[in-house]
Amino acid sequence: MTLNARRRYGPPLPLAALALALLHAHAALAQGTPADSAWIDAPLTLQRTPQIPETIAQTERGERPSFVEGDRLSGRPNLETVVEGNASLRRGDTAIRADRLEYYQPDDTAKATGNVHVNQAGNTYDGPELQLKVETFEGFFNNVRYKFLETGGHGDADRIDFVDSNVSVARNVTYTTCRREDYPGWMPAWLLTSATLTTDTEENVGVATDARLSFMGITTPALPSVSFPLSNDRKSGLLPPVFGIDSVNGIELLQPYYWNIAPNRDATFYPTLMSKRGVNLGSEFRYLENTYNGQVRLDYMPSDTLRDRERWGFWSQHNQAFDPKPFGLDSLSGSLTINRVSDNDYWRDFSRTPSLTSRLLANEGALNWSKGDWSGQARALSYQTLQYSLSPITPPYDRMPQLTANYNKYDWNGLDVSGALDYTRFHADSAYAPTLNGQPQPNGERMLGILQISRPFLTPGTFVIPKVQLHTSAYQFDTALANGATSATRVLPTFSLDSGLVFERDTNFFGRAFRQTLEPRAYYTYTPYRDQSQLPVYDTAANDFNFATIYTDNAFSGNDRIADNNLLTVGVSTRLIDPDSGVEAARFGVAQRLRFSDQRVTLPNVPTVTDRLSDVLLGGQINWSPKWSVDSTVQYNPDERKSTRNVITARYKPADYHTLGVGYRYQAPTTPTSTDGSKSLDLSWQWPLGDLWGDASKDAGPRRDKGTGRWYAVGRLNYSLQDRALTDGVVGVEYDGCCYVGRIVLERLTTGQVSANTRIMFQIEFVGFASVGSSPMRSLSQNVEGYQPLHQPGQGPSRFTNYD
Repeated sequence: MTLNARRRYGPPLPLAALALALLHAHAALAQGTPADSAWIDAPLTLQRTPQIPETIAQTERGERPSFVEGDRLSGRPNLETVVEGNASLRRGDTAIRADRLEYYQPDDTAKATGNVHVNQAGNTYDGPELQLKVETFEGFFNNVRYKFLETGGHGDADRIDFVDSNVSVARNVTYTTCRREDYPGWMPAWLLTSATLTTDTEENVGVATDARLSFMGITTPALPSVSFPLSNDRKSGLLPPVFGIDSVNGIELLQPYYWNIAPNRDATFYPTLMSKRGVNLGSEFRYLENTYNGQVRLDYMPSDTLRDRERWGFWSQHNQAFDPKPFGLDSLSGSLTINRVSDNDYWRDFSRTPSLTSRLLANEGALNWSKGDWSGQARALSYQTLQYSLSPITPPYDRMPQLTANYNKYDWNGLDVSGALDYTRFHADSAYAPTLNGQPQPNGERMLGILQISRPFLTPGTFVIPKVQLHTSAYQFDTALANGATSATRVLPTFSLDSGLVFERDTNFFGRAFRQTLEPRAYYTYTPYRDQSQLPVYDTAANDFNFATIYTDNAFSGNDRIADNNLLTVGVSTRLIDPDSGVEAARFGVAQRLRFSDQRVTLPNVPTVTDRLSDVLLGGQINWSPKWSVDSTVQYNPDERKSTRNVITARYKPADYHTLGVGYRYQAPTTPTSTDGSKSLDLSWQWPLGDLWGDASKDAGPRRDKGTGRWYAVGRLNYSLQDRALTDGVVGVEYDGCCYVGRIVLERLTTGQVSANTRIMFQIEFVGFASVGSSPMRSLSQNVEGYQPLHQPGQGPSRFTNYD
């Protein structure tokens, strides 16, 4: 089981701050790719128990036999063995090859000279002279060229001293993950040089002293100490700092610290200095146990000069599974969610926090249970609503509490039986409560029960499903309604009949064999009329008109309105299925409702539905090949002879890191004089720039040794054709330099905001070492459909990947 989170903070890093950031690149990286720290938008993984290392345990090493080979062997039994010519010695996960090899059995020492090559659990070392105690892996290696299996990092050292099978100390050493090119004068794009480099493969960490980092000819001053991972595992330490300049915050300096407490617990601290506002102290703690998991985040600013007050935000999520389960239950679980901030302006002033996505902050505690055919929930739900005078919102009702029980029994003497019981107390601030018949809706309690019985008649080519449903509800209000009532009841039956046919045939289109289906369907539903205009609307909204809702018995979601229906929905669909793989290559459908009487039950201030024929719904989806797909839905009004809503999207993805998507959306105004219509064009892409002018010679594969030296364009534009303005935009370029990735992304988002938020994000990722800058990965992943991160994380290689 894994617990995933994404780091999504940090102001933009100006280009001029790169050199300063490199000076502070004390890199302590977290789970993800080796270059993905806890501060970057990459998934972190907590584990319940530590992973078992693939290297052989020290106690087992001496028990394994040694194998010696070569052209000429000499020596004395049980004393020494001398091998000359293609000499090799292998024990467990260690292999030594050289021109000459001397092995002394009494102290288990091997001396190798001439083209010495050592492979220790996939890590390799090459040089002219080696002395090593094979069992304990103690010794030294002169003039070494080394390479680590996990990261692909490599370099040269004057000498490496092996302390044991896990720890080694290199002198006058270099380190890089750039692919080595064997030609005179080759220099990697980035290179770490240090006086000493201590590596610990058990802790998966390397520590360099008196270190200098060179990138594209720019070298930092000497750093006292730099640490970095030797694998994808998390480690504690300072993360790269983030710098930025903002017109509101001033100069920003953020210095995160990551604490790898245990394999199933970690914490991140991220103090931020804002020259115009003050200091914001942030922290996050995460945990994962066998029966529970969660995370807690707290941000605190003691004094914010922008608002002249203290500011804070608190976000917490906890999930619990109870074992053993009481009362003979099959399952019992709980969850607790807390989202709170100090004031209504928090969502505008702190743009990179969890509250950015919503002005409705849910606070919920729930207990879920199941036993046999029964299941249920007890929960309490309330919202903190962040109001803004220029854009007020109506919050949903709090549910304090809600108790539910559900029953489902299938194929009981041929019948499917289900039932639901629900008790909810609804509460809202009267200042923001919706109105009903000219006055604010009262808070109150609602009890409801739903019983449903159906008898399916199924054959391979037909289905007929009659169903009856009884919906009962009772209300008790805190204050009287407009008609003076303080309570109300409602009992409504519903009958429906769903039926359809399925025809199949083998056919060919465009030289390709398919199995084609023809599936006509008819759905009739009847619910008598009951006056519900005096009932409040606590949790009910009109269903969207689409293929998912057209074959349903109620025009509303929720339980405060039950539509009086006397209508028949008819439709037909056809599918093209690949007979070999079963993949659906295309689907087309059309459906329409025929109303035999007016729908008189509506939401407040919505007129009665009198049209005998609904709009025609047409849809099509084509997935002709894995490379491209088209999806379209059209809502056509036959009376006005025009469409009222069109949605069409197309996507082309011929290879990894090649994706192009385009979408067109049109929504007609609800009335001739209203302005609630919209017409927009959406374009997203990720594409190697060289391919745009025909340079497609390099393979842009998922691993770091493919697609090297390529520029990639990436972005998404949402343009309002009605307003002739850009609504949202994310545009950037990425460069894959094999051992480093550079990204520059400009983001302008207005969704959910009163005004547009614009920022530029700049990042350089040194693969296998560190990253500096403000990461755009979260923005790209959320906005560009099908986006693939360069050097995306994968499973670490086995020691047998590099087996001698």
